[in-house]
Amino acid sequence: MLKKEKTEVYALGGHISMSADKARRVIDQICGCSYEETLMILEFMPYRACHPILKLVYSTTANSSYNMGSSETNLVISKAEVNEGTTVKKLKPQARGHSFPIKRSTCHITIVMKDISLDDEYGEMSSLKKKKEMEKKIYSYDVS
Repeated sequence: MLKKEKTEVYALGGHISMSADKARRVIDQICGCSYEETLMILEFMPYRACHPILKLVYSTTANSSYNMGSSETNLVISKAEVNEGTTVKKLKPQARGHSFPIKRSTCHITIVMKDISLDDEYGEMSSLKKKKEMEKKIYSYDVS
């Protein structure tokens, strides 16, 4: 039986104390980006959700170098998702014996990275991009 080589690694962040919608706002920006591009995006975005997501990206990169031996330059975020976690419910005392409920939402973040050097699909796409760039350079020189 043929053994398929593993091309994806992932990292899970559970019970992160923030709303799932706020984390999704950042995750949508980095999905499909390379490792270096992701780091630049996360460091310069002004949202509180960037710090735990940045820690997960670092963790995923460490997992890929330890488990597969791949370098950081070949990694691309193939899938990133945010799910709602449990809601922590507390009661805040109010005047005249009443109480007010406080709800703290949590979320679970999953980041999956793919090594493009091991995947044939990305290799073909990168060669097509190189051909298109060469054609653009040729046509740009012919016009002038």
